[in-house]
Amino acid sequence: MSLLLEPITFRQLTLRNRIVVSPMCQYSCADGLANDWHLVHLGSRAVGGAGLIFTEAAAVTRDGRITPEDLGIWSDDQIAPLQRITRFINAQGAVAGIQLAHAGRKASTWRPWLGKQGSIPADQGGWTPWGPSSIAFDPQHTPPTPLDEAQIKSVIQAFVDAAKRALTAGFSVVEIHAAHGYLLHQFLSPLSNQRRDQYGGSFENRIRLTLEVTEAVRQVWPDELPLFVRVSATDWVEDGWNPDETVELAKRLKVLGADLVDVSSGGTAANAEIPVGPGYQTEFAGRVRQESGIATGTVGMITEPYQADTILRTGQADLILLARELLRDPYWPLHADDDLGGRQAVWPAQYQRATHRDQPIHESDLRD
Repeated sequence: MSLLLEPITFRQLTLRNRIVVSPMCQYSCADGLANDWHLVHLGSRAVGGAGLIFTEAAAVTRDGRITPEDLGIWSDDQIAPLQRITRFINAQGAVAGIQLAHAGRKASTWRPWLGKQGSIPADQGGWTPWGPSSIAFDPQHTPPTPLDEAQIKSVIQAFVDAAKRALTAGFSVVEIHAAHGYLLHQFLSPLSNQRRDQYGGSFENRIRLTLEVTEAVRQVWPDELPLFVRVSATDWVEDGWNPDETVELAKRLKVLGADLVDVSSGGTAANAEIPVGPGYQTEFAGRVRQESGIATGTVGMITEPYQADTILRTGQADLILLARELLRDPYWPLHADDDLGGRQAVWPAQYQRATHRDQPIHESDLRD
């Protein structure tokens, strides 16, 4: 029997399998509002058999968006469109999750398919981003305005308010985004954080904001529901955030009530040389799991069912997060069940006649 397709429980929530739709930005909103694209995009992965379906990064403030077209959860107006999506996901037997995020110095950029780099000028709808220090991501990005301590408190409150909205919208898992060079990761990394107050300098100071956000969100998130945190295990740059620090952070997150660390990497340094290849981040998830004692998820160039199952069986992670592979094949979990020789996954009733060659074909199946 495949471990990949077996259920797993966090607190009082059980996922039908260990396959997770990783947060993938769609850059398709107006004013942060989810729409038909998000319903079909996320809903099709629920129909396709994944256990947990994450939205893309949802901005907790308007100025925390990566692009003007990002999904948002800073306003009560954004709840109803998300409820429509969570209802459909739940009806398919999957669990709906949302990633809460603030882009920090990487905010106010162009949608990637426009072919434009860097920050959007103010006269074209852009805004000045925020960050821990006035260090731009690269020369094409606008230098951020450093947050003062009062503004940092307002960011923490924005995450709390977003978590409350997420619960009302029907989500059962929240993930705090502290990876990929966005705001919380910017505070973690000495490459982007050169503050001299209680939020900068030492390791203890640099992790303070991520811990405060996690603690504050955990206090308003129901005890029976899990809280995840996504981190970048390394900046892939000398003197940047590193795996040793990631392990220590994970230990603190566990104490605060986080249930899983979703381990990715990179995003803070524009010049990082990342050795991308199949499962290239999995070793970091394995180390965090072993040394911190917290459950982990792994992501990155995982494409084959046997590969994913082996990662789980060898104790490197508890969940497999898929991104590009689920864009290529929304039904990857159902096909994985066939490939691994099991019968743990069930195709939707509406599709079952097409998935069994010995089923009789009815005249209605042949109509256009």
